[in-house]
Amino acid sequence: MGDEAPTSIAEPEVDFVGIQHSERFQNLKKRHRSFVFPVLTLALLWYFAYVLLAGYAPDFMATPVFGAVNVGLLIGLGQVATTFIVTMVYVWYANKKLDPIAEEIRDDATKGEVR
Repeated sequence: MGDEAPTSIAEPEVDFVGIQHSERFQNLKKRHRSFVFPVLTLALLWYFAYVLLAGYAPDFMATPVFGAVNVGLLIGLGQVATTFIVTMVYVWYANKKLDPIAEEIRDDATKGEVR
């Protein structure tokens, strides 16, 4: 119950530039980009196809499939499904391929090591 200052544990300096230039970090970036860019490209193409069809092929989009459900509605629902599917696949990919490397880099950084 004195006027003692709280003790603190000194955290090691982190060499962010060294980490950024390390082979493991470059590999992490390459893995991330090799997944994100192709998936992003496909998702954008799929989205623009939907927008273009809606704008330039309204008769096709209005084609009945069953009951009051038409092609446009199915493609629109496919857009929503695509969002969830891409998210689930990315989470799986990140958990399996990206997070282990990121954890190693983070652990080494907190120890003051750069490999």
